[in-house]
Amino acid sequence: MDNQEEFLEVVNDGGEVIGIFPRSEIHVNPSLIHRVVHVLVFNGKGELLLQKRSMNKDVTPGKWDTSVGGHVNPGEAIPDAVGREMNEELGITMCQPRFLYSYIHSNPYETELVYTYSCLYDSEIVFNKEEIDEVRFWNLKEIDNSIGKKILSDNFEEEISTYKKFLKRNKE
Repeated sequence: MDNQEEFLEVVNDGGEVIGIFPRSEIHVNPSLIHRVVHVLVFNGKGELLLQKRSMNKDVTPGKWDTSVGGHVNPGEAIPDAVGREMNEELGITMCQPRFLYSYIHSNPYETELVYTYSCLYDSEIVFNKEEIDEVRFWNLKEIDNSIGKKILSDNFEEEISTYKKFLKRNKE
């Protein structure tokens, strides 16, 4: 891992930048909201790709997590962060992500303003082995059966819950 301190924009709950702080301060203070992007990568069978976070990660090591997730860099546009993170984590460059929703995720150590996108991808995935130990597609029943069993990250459990609410709202 790179030992250089990462700096992130702190935002209000509307996403307006109010300052820039080091990640080390943001990840221990849930009152400092920072922006992240998530991409839900589905295959043609409707299965969702999850990544197993590297044991070297300081946040939820070894847990299964959202297909793609990462911080938005200072001054970076959200769609640019989506493309960068998809390429950095999974080597995906040929996918047109579609914006789904945004929400605030908070836990005892951080608060994130999450921008969630989805894409359909059926080609080979070459993942970043420094950040990810494994990737595989899961069906939604398999995900449901894993919730609350400490297999999935708390971030992903909230993400999948938010996604299901989004689907339900959009069916009505």
